[in-house]
Amino acid sequence: QTRMQSLQPDPKAQYRSVYEALKKIVLTEGFWRPLRGINVTMLGAGPAHAMYFACYEKMKKSLSDTLQQGGNSHLANGIAGSVATLLHDAVMNPAEVVKQRMQMFNSPYKSVLACIRTVQRTEGFGAFYRSYTTQLTMNIPFQAIHFITYEFMQEQINPHRDYNPRSHVVSGAVAGAVAAAATTPLDVCKTLLNTQENMALSSVNISGHLSGMVNAFKTVYQLGGVSGYFRGVQARVIYQMPSTAIAWSVYEFFKYFLTKHKLEKR
Repeated sequence: QTRMQSLQPDPKAQYRSVYEALKKIVLTEGFWRPLRGINVTMLGAGPAHAMYFACYEKMKKSLSDTLQQGGNSHLANGIAGSVATLLHDAVMNPAEVVKQRMQMFNSPYKSVLACIRTVQRTEGFGAFYRSYTTQLTMNIPFQAIHFITYEFMQEQINPHRDYNPRSHVVSGAVAGAVAAAATTPLDVCKTLLNTQENMALSSVNISGHLSGMVNAFKTVYQLGGVSGYFRGVQARVIYQMPSTAIAWSVYEFFKYFLTKHKLEKR
């Protein structure tokens, strides 16, 4: 996804499809290359998702009782998902910066630690949060659409809200796909801010570092027009569908398991 969102890719890193990109990366750069940055993602994902789901459940319950007593409020789901995103992204944004820099073609960083040290030394601590506002601008609508779609799908295929693995997987996948497709333009801008892609910035005579969502939007349009905002949409949807399906199915399992265990103890 990061490679395919590149606005001025190296001739050796131009891809027409997700399959071609994966095949070319593995053949020319090695089998493990597509997994670069996975360790920093895993390190941040635990605490980020713990805060994310805890905040979502608490706010959803409180707001639903206020807005639609005893019922499921889509507005409450959207607001709860948006607020939970603030906590989630505060942890994941620095991890995303490191991951995407390591995933770029000809990345100069040998390890996660080397990347963190170099960015800190050359660009300062603020570099890890340069895309935070853009990340929130993308993720707040993403999570609002994601949670509303998930809860809507559950109402349709699992109205009694029982523990049903198949319904959680299907609902999670559909929610992830819809939210991912709708917010791809913002993701392209976030990738540009995270990677500070040298060839792209120099081609539009930008020296130094690009900052701010408005500047990112203008730069993407200068380099790729309207279609530039949807670079990598296929990869993004393919990535988000299993990601959200797995996240929801695992979360719902532990929610069911822990609730059942608690009731049995009582």
